[in-house]
This record gives sequence, structure tokens and C-alpha cells, in this order.
Amino acid sequence: MDVGPGDAVVWRNRAMTLFDRVSVPVAVCDVYGLVVLANPAMAAEAGTTPGRLRGREVLELFRPQETTQVDRIAEALRLRRRSRYQVSVRWRAPGGAERFGELTADPVSDSVEATPALLVMLRVLGEQTEPPEPGPEPVTPVEGQVLALLAGGATTARAAREMGLTVDGVNYHLRRLSARWSAANRTELVARAYASGVLAAGVWPPRTRAGRTG
Repeated sequence: MDVGPGDAVVWRNRAMTLFDRVSVPVAVCDVYGLVVLANPAMAAEAGTTPGRLRGREVLELFRPQETTQVDRIAEALRLRRRSRYQVSVRWRAPGGAERFGELTADPVSDSVEATPALLVMLRVLGEQTEPPEPGPEPVTPVEGQVLALLAGGATTARAAREMGLTVDGVNYHLRRLSARWSAANRTELVARAYASGVLAAGVWPPRTRAGRTG
């Protein structure tokens, strides 16, 4: 059956519609791995739009876990082999999670002699969220009281009097807190106490927050 130019346009438009609607991330790349065409699902994994993916290198967007895999594929394509190739990759999802998966590349062309394009599909296997940054360890009741007095403007001598400690005793607790929180001075020490929730915000005179001492 002969297919006229008009029919070819219709079938091309239908193919493009299907390409855009498929939920699997898919792209067409040239033999060097530059994106020629991408569907919305592929663009979403890269946190952009299909048009902005054009001309980008697919293996920069989705980082290979083993460079030897890429070297083998490049050599196979140079020799015009038509196998299916798979690369284990990682990438940063738009939400910030580190995802991992597999890129599958199929060489396609109109003839065996022609330079192939690559039909690339991405299979998402999972993700690893960033572990939360550990906060400062809960302070002891004595350390919390020292911090509250410093935040209220007390000198070391005054803090020692109010707590029934020696000046050396107060300095001992301050040195321990500074080392634990890597604080360069007392101002930074108080700031860290507020930032970590050890000292209650919006309260005067300063006091420790329940649950942050122990």
C-alpha cells in the first residue's frame, strides 16, 4: 500500500503524540549521546522541559556509575554493532533526592549503513534521600543554665555566683560546649544554642527549652 506525503505527516504526528504521552522516560539521542528529542517524562526526571533538554549530553544529566560501561558502548557503536546497551546511572531528582536507575540505549536507523541514532529509555530503580544533618547533642542542665545566663548578658563571674560555681568551673563548661559545637567565641556559642533549639526563642530572660537538656 502506497503512503502519500499527507499520510506520512499524519502517522508522524500520531507517533509524536504517543511519544509525548508515554509514561516511561524516553529520549532520542545522536550517536554521541546529545539529546535530539525527549518526552515530558524524561524531562521531568531532569527537572526541566523537553525543549531545554535538546542538545544536552544525556550522560551528563544521568551520571554513569561505571565509566567502563560507557567505554564499551562507544567502542561498539564505532564498530557499528546494533546491540542493546545498558548503563547504570545516578542523578539528582528535582526534589533533591539522589535517584539511581538504568539507561537502555537501542541504536536505530533507516539502513544498516546509516549512522544510527539512539533510542534511550530510563528505568528508575529507587532513590536515596539525603540523611538529615545531625543537630547538636542535648546539653546538660548545668550547660543549659550557663548558656541562658550568657545569653542574658551575664559575665563569667556573675554566672559563677548565680550557679554556685567557681569561675574555672563555668569556663570548663564553656570550653566543652565550644569544642562540641566548634564555636569560635561566646557570641557564636549563644547563637548556636538558639539555632539548635537549646534556648527558647522569644523569651526573656533567656531559658532553656524543654527536652533539649538531659
